[in-house]
Amino acid sequence: MKFFMVRIFSMIVLLLAISLPAAFAEGNRDFMRETGKINVVVAVILVIFLGIVWYLVRLERQLTKLEHLTKDDA
Repeated sequence: MKFFMVRIFSMIVLLLAISLPAAFAEGNRDFMRETGKINVVVAVILVIFLGIVWYLVRLERQLTKLEHLTKDDA
């Protein structure tokens, strides 16, 4: 229980440490849109997401093959 509470507290501190500097940042908030680089950011995120999905589908197929092999052997 104590480990769980320490973990929650550390996550809250981490999230605050990440979000507070962004909240106090000044300047143009639409910098990425104005410079046209938001498309690059979206493309990179999309490629990463598709890579993770592809990896999970491939892993699921391999696990299914192994399950069928173990059922056939038993």
